[in-house]
Amino acid sequence: MKQLAAILTTALLLAGCATTTRQMQRGNYDTVINKSVKKLIKNPNSEKYASTMDRAYKLANERDLERIKYLKMENNPDNYDEVMSRYNMLKQRQQQVRTVTPLNINGRSYAYEYIDYDAEIVNSKRKAAEFFYNNGRQLLDHALQKTDYREAYYQLSKASEYAGGQYSNLDNLIYDARMKGISRVVVEVVNQSPVRLPVQVEDDLLAFDTQGLNNSEWIEYHFRRLDEKIEYDYAVLVKLLSIMVGPDETKDTDHVFNKKIDDGFEYVLDANGNVMKDTAGNDIKIRKYRDITCTLIETRQFKAVEIKGEIEIVSLKPERLIKREPFGAQNLFEHFSARAIGDLGALTDEALKKTQQEKVPFPSDVEMVMMCTETIKPAIRNAIYANRQHIR
Repeated sequence: MKQLAAILTTALLLAGCATTTRQMQRGNYDTVINKSVKKLIKNPNSEKYASTMDRAYKLANERDLERIKYLKMENNPDNYDEVMSRYNMLKQRQQQVRTVTPLNINGRSYAYEYIDYDAEIVNSKRKAAEFFYNNGRQLLDHALQKTDYREAYYQLSKASEYAGGQYSNLDNLIYDARMKGISRVVVEVVNQSPVRLPVQVEDDLLAFDTQGLNNSEWIEYHFRRLDEKIEYDYAVLVKLLSIMVGPDETKDTDHVFNKKIDDGFEYVLDANGNVMKDTAGNDIKIRKYRDITCTLIETRQFKAVEIKGEIEIVSLKPERLIKREPFGAQNLFEHFSARAIGDLGALTDEALKKTQQEKVPFPSDVEMVMMCTETIKPAIRNAIYANRQHIR
């Protein structure tokens, strides 16, 4: 058992070494440093992890410093963002190894000179802010299309991360780029049918769940014109081409129910008209039945509505039709009632239950259209959703 435990321990150590070696070979020095520091916190006398940390630390610093040197020599303002990032990595790495150093293991010392990177970080941060500010400002001033304003917004927002209040007008510029970069879409109902509809009916057509319509932070949907001064880039026109509301219709159907019911009894008489007796001396009598009838008049009230239309997605700058998609829906009002003429005892339980339903007033034409809008709304929403990639 002890031999097995020793073998397992050796296997785990070899596996750990193999993992560290692979990370070193791949240049994942910070991963190696992070693991080594954690091991050294638990065991400060581990020569293996001290040596591994030392090698990874020196290689990582060498790589970052060489990259910084190259970026500075290139003298490209666009490089300052990376320069600052590299200096931050050097600073964080130094802070990490200082949690376990200096170390002295088997006569070997592991200690590193402290380097203050703050001045370089501040300098590169200032230059990065200056680059992104100037670049964003230039994009904003010479923008020709929405994508230019959006890129200006990203550049100016980046400048804001680094500027630290260096530019007093920066927030206004970011807001300006944001407002000019948004594509605004107005969704409107256009009633081209002969039927005049109240405003609330048209508004109700657009009262649907808009979740998922925006496939970009740069798209705004307006379901009514909030301000006449707003310039829209796209229009989604919900065109009502025909609205057909049928008349109030009533249809009666008659059902006759017959039933034989118990009607008491009668005595059996002999030829002389006397009540006959059985062998026990009792009067002989027989059951008497009679037929009853009831007519159930069932009334079906019904009224139909059909709406047909199409959705047009239009670019307004310049004006052109992007997509046209038809839609339609039907709805039926239907109500059953019944009344009975005759002896109710002839009716079945089901038929009797029908007589409890009375006629109701027919819905108005506007109410019928309102019912149909509930069916149309998902179709409108789905048509907009399916074509949202056309709006940029």
